Amino acid sequence: MAGSERTVVWFRRDLRIDDNPALASAARDGAVLPVFIWCPADEGQFYPGRCSRWWLKQSLPHLSQSLESLGCPLVLIRAESTLEALLRCIDSVGATRLVYNHLYDPVSLVRDDKIKKELSALGISIQSFNGDLLYEPWEIYDDSGLAFTTFNMYWEKCMELPIDASPSLAPWKLVPVPGLESVRSCSVDDLGLESSKDEESSNALLMRAWSPGWRNAEKMLEEFVSHGLLEYSKHGMKVEGATTSLLSPYLHFGEVSVRKVYQLVRMQQIKWENEGTSEAEESIHFFMRSIDEERFKSWRQGMTGYPLVDAGMRELWATGWTHNRIRVIISSFAVKFLLIPWTWGMKYFWDVLLDADLESDILGWQYISGSLPDGHELSRLDNPEVQGQKYDPDGVYVRTWIPELARMPTEWIHHPWDAPSCILEVAGVELGFNYPKPIVDLHIARECLDDSISTMWQLDTAEKLAELDGEVVEDNLSNIKTFDIPKVVLRETSPCALPIDQRVPHASSKDHNLKSKVLKASNRSSICVDMIRSSKMEATSSVANSPVSRKRSFCETAFHVPSYSSSAEVHSHIQDHGGSLVGPSRYLLQEAGRNYVDEVEDSSTADSGSSISRQRKAA
Repeated sequence: MAGSERTVVWFRRDLRIDDNPALASAARDGAVLPVFIWCPADEGQFYPGRCSRWWLKQSLPHLSQSLESLGCPLVLIRAESTLEALLRCIDSVGATRLVYNHLYDPVSLVRDDKIKKELSALGISIQSFNGDLLYEPWEIYDDSGLAFTTFNMYWEKCMELPIDASPSLAPWKLVPVPGLESVRSCSVDDLGLESSKDEESSNALLMRAWSPGWRNAEKMLEEFVSHGLLEYSKHGMKVEGATTSLLSPYLHFGEVSVRKVYQLVRMQQIKWENEGTSEAEESIHFFMRSIDEERFKSWRQGMTGYPLVDAGMRELWATGWTHNRIRVIISSFAVKFLLIPWTWGMKYFWDVLLDADLESDILGWQYISGSLPDGHELSRLDNPEVQGQKYDPDGVYVRTWIPELARMPTEWIHHPWDAPSCILEVAGVELGFNYPKPIVDLHIARECLDDSISTMWQLDTAEKLAELDGEVVEDNLSNIKTFDIPKVVLRETSPCALPIDQRVPHASSKDHNLKSKVLKASNRSSICVDMIRSSKMEATSSVANSPVSRKRSFCETAFHVPSYSSSAEVHSHIQDHGGSLVGPSRYLLQEAGRNYVDEVEDSSTADSGSSISRQRKAA
């Protein structure tokens, strides 16, 4: 620590000491002021949901204790403006430099660009780092200089390139800036991350399931690499039990870095290769690569009548997490079976997911809805019964999360509606009373989905004709569906000549409204009269008060599954505590390539929103 700089280290979603390039750089160059700023106004419509805020509330004290043990406590600030809060910190201690690690979601890009310009104009040195990814988004192109449109091709390209997986060393000591006492810091409770007693009560379940904090993240990673990785390819797609790494919320909040994960997995791979453990190769590859309001309420509560979907929704509510395969199944069910606009589901997930992540999760919902070039087909309709037999063949997962079906024989566990009445009676299942009948029949869902797709194309054709403003021969419309296929353009210049902290995309003067121009959502309709009706979405609270019984932390914590004395008690237990929803929307099945944000504003729901997770996070 030979330098004499006074540096403000701005923590965001990089809540760790180890492999934190911004913190390491500041520690090398002189005295530091670690700061975390909570500014709800900056988040806007993407204000973090209940579970994300709970995780943050647990993680910040963990980080603060670690920093204090190195000699410099974390300053917590609740602010109306992040820029003003940073300026006050800089002025209070006479800092000349600000460092932070990159974020890539559009809200953060706009905010960070503004802060960089304002502080640079005042003579403050700004430097940002890649603390989250193996490669920056602008570093990977195909051989023609084009961006990739499919994940497989992108992954193959990444595996061909060298990877600098050497994590930044954690500082062994921090020198606090002079005048630290002049910076006003609040307590974590004063940040207001839990906004009500109801939220605190709901979050009690999460406390029993997870252990936030960067040291706990490292323990989880080491536990998985030592005991779970070898058979990951065999068990990774099973939805019952702790078959995955459970690292997704830790990765989202930056409590463990991707470089650290890669390095540890790679070291284990080399060890297995030297030992001749051939079955490890597939596991390594697999891991690294890895409608109306009543209908929506039933989906949120885990009361659709399809056991695998209901089990997934109940686990999600109770733990703030669920397996990536389950995320695909429950989101696909919402969009394709119930014709729920994907933005509704996205906003609900934003509220309940611990690893809710804006920049990638919206793409996940678009992938499911068929809006992306390499996404699911528009007409794809996955049968939950078949999915259950494939991913939960013994019914363990369903029985864990749906105690009403705990005594159902495996033969009928994924389709209890087909079971003989004598089987249902012995199992204590009363369809339509203590467990619902299917909310929609598979054949009816198929008809309505086909009708919706047909209606969407008809409306699309009408819009195109209106734009052409003239007579068009019918035959000329044969390729109307390809009009808005997204085009991937060549990069204009190589970014390599720019300093690393200048390579993060930023808002240009020509595109002052990034949210409305870059992230514009289309208004495509999906109408099925029998399934959707107009309504106004209101603010809701999360529902699905279901029993829980799944381990979610390295300390072997388990949930207690209560038993119900009567069907009436079960019925009472799952009553909705939420509100109503937005009416028939034109979000579902939007034509490929159009995006999301402006239309999302028009249908706020469920305590501020939702999200679905990326493959990396649910690995």
